[in-house]
Amino acid sequence: MTTATIQTIATPDGGFTLLADEAGHVLASGWTADAGRILERLRTADRPSTVTAFDTNAPQTDAAAAVAAYYEGELSAIDDVRVAQRGTEMQRAGWEALRRIEPGHPLTYAEFAILLGSPNAVRAAASICARNAPALFVPCHRVLRTGGALGGFAWGLEVKRSLLEREAGVPALIG
Repeated sequence: MTTATIQTIATPDGGFTLLADEAGHVLASGWTADAGRILERLRTADRPSTVTAFDTNAPQTDAAAAVAAYYEGELSAIDDVRVAQRGTEMQRAGWEALRRIEPGHPLTYAEFAILLGSPNAVRAAASICARNAPALFVPCHRVLRTGGALGGFAWGLEVKRSLLEREAGVPALIG
């Protein structure tokens, strides 16, 4: 891959940065305005050689529009955003499975492992979440520790809590 575009948009959870390839597929995203943090989410071999800033005079990208719609309450707006991730066969299957988890219905890592067809692969399920680069569009925030604890999240537990509360439609229930 040679060229990608990066843009940061404002959200209630802070700046959200998108890195997209020439076809508009999201390569990486997250709640930071630091382009370096977004690029670090990709394996070195998968990082674009050239990154240009999004032209703010250009029409809004589909991904940016989906983020805005999501935050306005249209939770399914992120579902059709195209992403591009490279990984093992199990990682790719896991990332696809994450996209099938319904908003407001988070799974535990153990339940996610079952969804992957490998009930004993709880650590692998957690690793799939940890290596997910296009956050929000591949909703790894919808996976929790056994018992409902938040667990980890690359963009911070406050953002994860906020996303889960937004999707549940009930504030302050996630502990």
